Amino acid sequence: MKKKFIYALCAMISLGFVSCDLTEFPDSYYEMDTYFSSYDKAKMAVVGIYDCLETEGYYGQYVMPFFGSDDMFMVRGVTADGTRRDISHYNVTSSNTWVLSVWNYAYKGIDRANLAIAGIEGMDGYENDENLKALVAEARFLRAFIAFDLIKFWGDVPFTTQYTSGYDQASKPRTNREDIYDEIIKDLDFAKVNLLPGNKVASSETPCQGAARALLMRVYLQRAGYSLDRDSRTLTRPDDALRTQYFNAVIAEWEEIKKEGYHDFGAGGYEQVFKNYSQLVLDNKESFWEIAFEPNNGEKDNSGYWATYNGPLVEAATGISTADNSKYMGRANAFFIVLPYWKNFYEDSDVRRDVNFVDYVYKWNKNTATQDKTQDCTEIKNSLYRYPGKWRREWMALGWVDPNYTGVNYCPLRYSDAVLMASEAYNEIGNSTEAWSLLNSVRTRAGASPINSSNYESLMKAPKLYNLPFISDTDEAGKVRTALYWERAFELCYEGQRKYDLLRWGILGESLALAQETIENWTPAPGEWESTDGSTWEEYDWASKNYIAGRNFVKGKHELFPIPLTEIQANPALEGKNNPGYE
Repeated sequence: MKKKFIYALCAMISLGFVSCDLTEFPDSYYEMDTYFSSYDKAKMAVVGIYDCLETEGYYGQYVMPFFGSDDMFMVRGVTADGTRRDISHYNVTSSNTWVLSVWNYAYKGIDRANLAIAGIEGMDGYENDENLKALVAEARFLRAFIAFDLIKFWGDVPFTTQYTSGYDQASKPRTNREDIYDEIIKDLDFAKVNLLPGNKVASSETPCQGAARALLMRVYLQRAGYSLDRDSRTLTRPDDALRTQYFNAVIAEWEEIKKEGYHDFGAGGYEQVFKNYSQLVLDNKESFWEIAFEPNNGEKDNSGYWATYNGPLVEAATGISTADNSKYMGRANAFFIVLPYWKNFYEDSDVRRDVNFVDYVYKWNKNTATQDKTQDCTEIKNSLYRYPGKWRREWMALGWVDPNYTGVNYCPLRYSDAVLMASEAYNEIGNSTEAWSLLNSVRTRAGASPINSSNYESLMKAPKLYNLPFISDTDEAGKVRTALYWERAFELCYEGQRKYDLLRWGILGESLALAQETIENWTPAPGEWESTDGSTWEEYDWASKNYIAGRNFVKGKHELFPIPLTEIQANPALEGKNNPGYE
């Protein structure tokens, strides 16, 4: 059973403030010296950080298009909207309201974390109180998670670990991302020893030691890879010696996760991992940590849209009484779709294909008052929409208070991701044997064939997959890199990692261009697509209606999002300068 961890309203009332970020004065102010007087109040201060993550304007919905277009999925439709479509299709501007929202909530979260950390550390007896240290570790984990978002999304940004208590502290210049990385690592180094181990944490909605170590692995890998240098407008990465240091750090954290002996692939297999999210089952064996949502607590802002906008289409039940709501699924508007040729890339034995790739919808039948599963509809036959399937209405209990909200958690850190990160790190320090072993453990769980020298060509090259001209596979390390390109896609698609994998590998633009070329030259199998007006597939031009990322992406610009225009205007320390290409 799921026990939700959202007490946001109570936190806001108890703390006596609503919001504060680097360019906003607190709506109300209280003295930290008098507030942090008990464990319960300290706990509520930490809960206030979660409220920023769990809002619609951040991880409840608005962050979703920050994850794609990648080379797999995107927001359907390309007409400008000033929100999700523009973000997904690389038409984003500094006036985008969703970019502004994510920026604001990220800074509010960091400021609340700064406040909680300072307040709890100043409490009497803190140094000898493991419970208070665990709260600080939780706050530092959350601060690190959000700060890492800032780096991935915007690069060098204003950053502080001090609570912003007035106007004189509001305007700050950019901080070099390397300095922010240092602070993130300090936070996670503290968290990994002061959080509880996984087997002592009651819920995956609370981070554990393994979550801190897995996030550290991701931070080190991202730091070892490419990022956009603002001055040269080119992708740069650390020198080989520093990269090796980071890869060894990844391996060290992986070894500690293994030594703990608790985290593993989830029981019941790959599909069950995602059914658990939709069925509100908490299990931190594979899910190191989940961002929680709750549609029944009276706070719509924390209700969550996972499975509504990024799951298969479900038409709402209409013309029914409120009493009959319990008999039907809520609606799913299915704003995100998948490039249709990806289904052919999976092996038939790979269970991930039918979890990740959905080619049916649920249509409302007013004659029978039922939501009928079908492929015989415009969305599937004519528009050729294919949907992400990891979060689904059909896996949820029937009934709803509001048909849009789901309460389905988002998991940003899974065990299989850690396995593949470790595989990558081992490969980069020359241990391809261990890299293959770890990669193949993920494939084995999924029912896919383990990759070896005898089947590499048939599994990793055309015609099964398209060839990757931007990754050399003439040696064993290159073969592992190629396999990881595909395996991280098969395993982790739509979960928020893919775009940033491609970026740190230095091939985001190339991957989008190759996906663009592929969809523009791809032809559906006979009977897979039907024209409504007599046009040919070429005349229908599916790509122009849905996937234009490869056409729009500009190197030296779209590796980062624009800093919101309101922030540029409000913060004189930014000197009116936005990220490259958004001036």
